[in-house]
Amino acid sequence: MNENIYLPQRAAGAPAGVPIGVSVVMPVRNEERHLVAAVEAALAQLESLPELSALEVILSVGPSEDRTLEIAEKFAAKDPRVKVVVNPSGKTPSALNAGIRAASHAVIVRVDGHAELPPGYIARAIAVMERTGAVNVGGVMAAEGVTSFEKSVAAAMTSPLGVGASRFHTGGEEGSVDTVYLGVFDKAKLIESGGYDERFIRAQDWELNLRLRERGGVIWFTPDLKVAYRPRSTLRALATQYFEYGRWRRVVIRKNHTTLNLRYLAPPIALMGSLLGLLSGFFYPWAFVLPLGYLSFLLLASFLIASKTKGFSSQLCLPIVVGTMQMAWGLGFLTSPPSLVPHGAPPSWEDHSRE
Repeated sequence: MNENIYLPQRAAGAPAGVPIGVSVVMPVRNEERHLVAAVEAALAQLESLPELSALEVILSVGPSEDRTLEIAEKFAAKDPRVKVVVNPSGKTPSALNAGIRAASHAVIVRVDGHAELPPGYIARAIAVMERTGAVNVGGVMAAEGVTSFEKSVAAAMTSPLGVGASRFHTGGEEGSVDTVYLGVFDKAKLIESGGYDERFIRAQDWELNLRLRERGGVIWFTPDLKVAYRPRSTLRALATQYFEYGRWRRVVIRKNHTTLNLRYLAPPIALMGSLLGLLSGFFYPWAFVLPLGYLSFLLLASFLIASKTKGFSSQLCLPIVVGTMQMAWGLGFLTSPPSLVPHGAPPSWEDHSRE
């Protein structure tokens, strides 16, 4: 066995040779189309990590309108490495916590039900954990579209001019960050932090990584880890997604004001400025400079993103796509109610475990 492999279950001074065990936790709901490929890609990680003694895939299944549960149960029946747990609420953080509680091993790999881990993903993540001592390692949310609209969204998502300069969107040098896409966790540290806060319908990853960092943990980004992501396929779905992102980012900022930065304020400021300019412009014509200024930025940003985008129809969609993402995010941020998350501490990990 390679003694350099990161072993979070090895106590200080314990001998080398402790088996490496990995639990892949996958929250799934209405994933009939993608589930087989996602599970097979996770199980195939054994081929690139010979030191791995055990790997299991835990499918935390929420109420579905398709054959997701049937497919999951068939997988579990034919392969003992696959477990199925029930997530009655259908909420992602509840699914993740249920999967973590059912996990047998000391490394937790979070994977979405429509994501296919590339070969060597877990091996590279474990090597990075060993080298850095990070409690969570993640990489790039590699947005890839199929239709012209999806390709336009993917281009905007991977540009600093679209959704900001977060490294898990745009790539960049490896290093300590606030949050990462998905994540490969030290299970012990994850549980010590209390697991996922099930009150957070969105931004649960960001909020968890905040608590891990507050406890002294390092969240590490490496561009070597890339997982394909399929963007929303309609303008309405995209607007809803980014509206929710904005609402829940505001919740995280309320919880810890040090997480606020100018990047998060830019969309709501642009939205307020444009609306005020449009309303005031009928009385003070000079005020029209505010919405015209944002429109100029939008066209310039779309032009620059389009220069790295293939397909004329995808390029043509960019002003609408970028504007929708930014304005929906800003509106969600501005209208986020304080009551979105109840006051007080969430139920503890121990309370949930006794249920």
